[in-house]
Amino acid sequence: MTDQDNTPRPGLPPNARLVFKGVIFEVWQWDQKMFDGTTEVFERIWRCPTVEIIAAVGDRIIIEDQEQPDRKDIISLPGGRADRSEDLLEEAKRELLEETGYESADWDLLLTHGKNNKVIHEVCYFIARDCKKVKEPELDSGEKIETSSITFEEFLALSDDPHFWTSPEFIVYLLMAKSDPKKAEELRERIFSRKA
Repeated sequence: MTDQDNTPRPGLPPNARLVFKGVIFEVWQWDQKMFDGTTEVFERIWRCPTVEIIAAVGDRIIIEDQEQPDRKDIISLPGGRADRSEDLLEEAKRELLEETGYESADWDLLLTHGKNNKVIHEVCYFIARDCKKVKEPELDSGEKIETSSITFEEFLALSDDPHFWTSPEFIVYLLMAKSDPKKAEELRERIFSRKA
């Protein structure tokens, strides 16, 4: 969207209008007819989508120990704001390569959430299988990232780690897999098995 374009973002009604545009957030408002016939102003906040990548190298998963200017001691998956393209898979590939130096030819969308909230912030979790290191990372000026890898069991245990920086919805997803052996095995298979 350009600064002159007032076309509503996905998830907003066609009569929504942009009332504020910040660096990350946009505030949209619209007139909403109520059940009694009156009209009220409704409002939602939109931000560009985020991608996170579960990157498998052999039977291990890449994680990041990172620091940002406003956050310290973070454990995260590779990922970030999808602010360069509307193609979220391409954004995930870019983030993985920039932050870790790894590439994959086997990608799969695991889950998406955050499309229909008061704050519209789509978060997409991609699986990248059989990752190979092809170059050194190229970090942004606001990133200090050290990559390492963990086992699948350690990955599930991140759901209990207060330093794991991800969405609450993904924490719940991991907790459900951790507490149900069948779900855990399905997730393990999904992450490490190559697509047919």
